[in-house]
Amino acid sequence: MSQQINLFNPIFLKQKKIFTALPMAEALGIIVAGALLLNWYAAQRVSDLQREADEGKARLALREQRLVKANVQFAPRANDPRLAAELADAQAELKALHDVSSVLQGGALGNTNGYAEYFRAFSRQNVSGLWLTGVTIGGAGNEIGVQGRAMQATLIPNYIARLTAERVMHGKSFASLDIGRPDAPAAPAPAATPGAAAPATLPFVEFSLQSTAVQEAAK
Repeated sequence: MSQQINLFNPIFLKQKKIFTALPMAEALGIIVAGALLLNWYAAQRVSDLQREADEGKARLALREQRLVKANVQFAPRANDPRLAAELADAQAELKALHDVSSVLQGGALGNTNGYAEYFRAFSRQNVSGLWLTGVTIGGAGNEIGVQGRAMQATLIPNYIARLTAERVMHGKSFASLDIGRPDAPAAPAPAATPGAAAPATLPFVEFSLQSTAVQEAAK
């Protein structure tokens, strides 16, 4: 009978050394290089932040200098009595102008638009064979007088109707109308002779149209 005896023992095998000097040196070098790189990056970052802080301080100092100059240049001034008086006068004048404008717009002074529209109305009513020799307008446009001549007396009523139809003449009334034929001027004669003929009349009539206000004022 035979029996096998195993004489192999693992402890007698050559053990592989993992942490040798060279790998440890390489790892240490990598750690040192990383630390140096991190230190350099931190130093650069700190330098950038310091530079930005210095620039901010410089800008702040410049703005403070400008603020000081502005305070000196635009320092509050004491109230000038003369300026206060001028301001009060200007405000009083402005109030007076507002009061005048209110009076004008309220119509208390009558006609504030002038008489140009009246004369435009007269110029629009152009009747052939009739012409004006004088126009008077007074007050607020309520006192109107018209003097003229016409080749025929029948032209006058038509002219008056057309004139009173103008917008500016609305509400106006006329109290009197005088129509007459003027005498022709006598020719100079060496001496008056008995039984001389009556002076000849001119080939047109004269008329005078007056408003109610004028007639009432004349009474």
